[in-house]
Amino acid sequence: MIKNWFRIGMAAIFLFSLALRFWGLDRFNTLVFDEVYFAKFGNNYLTHTPFFNAHPPLSQYIIGIGIWLGSHFSFGQESINGLVGSLLSPWSYRWANAFTGSFIPLVVAAIAYQISHRRSFALLAGFFTACDGLFLVESRYALSNIYIVIFGLLGQWFLFLALDNQNQRRSLWLVAAGIGFGASVGTKWNGLWFLLGTYLIWITAWLVHWLHSYLSPSKDATFQEPRIAKVETPLQKLTQLNIFQMVFYLGIIPALIYSLIWIPHLQLDTRYGFIEVHQQILQFHLHMGGNSPTVHPYCAPWYKWPLMTRPMAYYYQTAHSFTDPLPVLGPNLPAADGQVIYDVHAMGNPFLWWSGMAAMLLLVGMLLSKLVIPIIKHKRLSVPANLSVDTWVALYIVLNYAANLLPWVKVTRCVFIYHYICAVVFVFIAIAWFVDQCLRSYYRELRAFGVTIAFLILAAFIFWMPIYLGLPLTSNGYKLRMLFNSWI
Repeated sequence: MIKNWFRIGMAAIFLFSLALRFWGLDRFNTLVFDEVYFAKFGNNYLTHTPFFNAHPPLSQYIIGIGIWLGSHFSFGQESINGLVGSLLSPWSYRWANAFTGSFIPLVVAAIAYQISHRRSFALLAGFFTACDGLFLVESRYALSNIYIVIFGLLGQWFLFLALDNQNQRRSLWLVAAGIGFGASVGTKWNGLWFLLGTYLIWITAWLVHWLHSYLSPSKDATFQEPRIAKVETPLQKLTQLNIFQMVFYLGIIPALIYSLIWIPHLQLDTRYGFIEVHQQILQFHLHMGGNSPTVHPYCAPWYKWPLMTRPMAYYYQTAHSFTDPLPVLGPNLPAADGQVIYDVHAMGNPFLWWSGMAAMLLLVGMLLSKLVIPIIKHKRLSVPANLSVDTWVALYIVLNYAANLLPWVKVTRCVFIYHYICAVVFVFIAIAWFVDQCLRSYYRELRAFGVTIAFLILAAFIFWMPIYLGLPLTSNGYKLRMLFNSWI
């Protein structure tokens, strides 16, 4: 019965995500934000038009496949434009992203279950991911960032499935993990940070193993962390993988997949070879300018992302009234005349992001206490013989969050809030862990607190939904949702 309810919950999360991503998908019959690049590039592969690509090409291949498939169906083809180089409906170059993005909450839930074997934690992680605005916006347009996330998360999920299997089945899952990581990097280079997070948790597992062996003089003197449940998750089995397996399955295979991804593009654009095209891409990004509003009004350095102090508008148009034709091109009306606002804002669910960061800090504090308390108790560095499931979950979340955020500290080019998408997914898992702990608590007040947080996350998602979906708002309704001037 519990398994059936779990499956029903997962199906409901998927249908919820799918409906929001496909509802009014062709609302704006134009190119929104970076669709001017990615939708055009996807079509260029179909029309055999050579072009320079400033990113690895996998996401544009998928968008191109979506355009080809979409051209064979009449569904959602009411609006047509020629902005990508061919007469296409917006639905045809957006549907593949919408469909793919609908699966991200399920993959997040699957990872949460694998690292904890707790269905409630998994459902909360999937539900909170489905209630985020940035993921919703990125999934509704022909952009590339959702592919970095889903392939990187699939790589990690396949790794955990490998650790739950043996022999040939383990090898097959490890190969799948390598393919997932290679595909993530083959979308954008920052997909590499999912692989970095995986190596960090693997190295941590071996450090715990070695430190326990060297620092524990005898079995009797060993400090053992209390284990609430006798559960062994894949995170506790990471030391079953040696360095040769890691290098082959999560090093050589991703590099091979990444190289193969480039073949169709290099056959189309013969100006550069494999090495030369990477040199050109690197120079392109190095010359994009500094990280300041003088370069681009929505430039936002990494330290502005966690608190969401500078989200960005992907689309903004005004109209006289709700009955006017939907604006897609042209200058905005004067402020006094523009009574109705259509805005697509790339911003997260504020309460989800902010409460998630509080949960992330709590996890960091918990990990530090696990290190400090044994030192105080034993007057020396001591490593628990058996880390609890919650400690491993905390390590996984914190290390992967750091791996996907901290590399941006040294980046000097103009970056934007959407670059945070790979890190913030671990914020969702962090708040899901915290709410799950509250709901499992013996204290009624904590259970009520957990329910309140979940309700507020859903309520905030509904409140800000008009600027995720580009629904018409009055000027007062728009200002009500722009809590800070820096959001506009």
